[in-house]
Amino acid sequence: MTFWDHLDELRGVLLRSALLATVFAVAAFCLKDALFAFLLAPTHGDFVSYRLLEGNAFQLHLINTGITEQFMTHMRAACYMGLLCASPYMLYALFRFVAPGLYETERRVAWWALGSAYVMFLAGTAINYLLVFPLAVRFLGTYSVSSDVTNMLTLQSYMDTLLGMTLAMGICFELPVVCWVLGRLGLLTAEHMRLYRRHVFVGILLAAAIITPTGDPLTLFLVAIPLYLLYELSMLIVRSR
Repeated sequence: MTFWDHLDELRGVLLRSALLATVFAVAAFCLKDALFAFLLAPTHGDFVSYRLLEGNAFQLHLINTGITEQFMTHMRAACYMGLLCASPYMLYALFRFVAPGLYETERRVAWWALGSAYVMFLAGTAINYLLVFPLAVRFLGTYSVSSDVTNMLTLQSYMDTLLGMTLAMGICFELPVVCWVLGRLGLLTAEHMRLYRRHVFVGILLAAAIITPTGDPLTLFLVAIPLYLLYELSMLIVRSR
């Protein structure tokens, strides 16, 4: 195939991916009640994490301060959900486009790395939604410097925090895959990882402090402990490669 033939094929892949993401986004937009019942579930005291950890009554009321804020939030949430639902096909289509240019061993490695990275990203987002973000929003939503001050959290602030923490946790959970790839390339060894273990632990605490905007030690360690366990897992993966 010529360069322009490859470009036409890539354009077809991108167009099909965009079309599928649009279909899912429109479906999510139409299913507004179900979409926001899922996204706003951590604002209710009967959320699964609160029942398992504490069980105390909790209710967070959000407000809207902009005339277009709710509609734009609805649009953005639908677009993100559309991308998330279409992402398996998008990754598969891009891999099929690139795969003919790879050797057989390279295809196997690339397929394993791509699949593992996607699974780990989903794992990070799930842990954030079920554990980290609920504790963070509960702490921040109920924290007050004085009884004379009432918290009035906006919908936009809630959604920005949710999406930002979800993306950060998903990226952090790519650590084992990144270490495995670096190990395959000979750029990282288990000995180096073991040597700098204490430095990494301090870095993980700093990263956890950035990911979680709360100041309580419980939420900090709920983020730091999984990340450190991922580092130990990455060390085992690099050693056994």
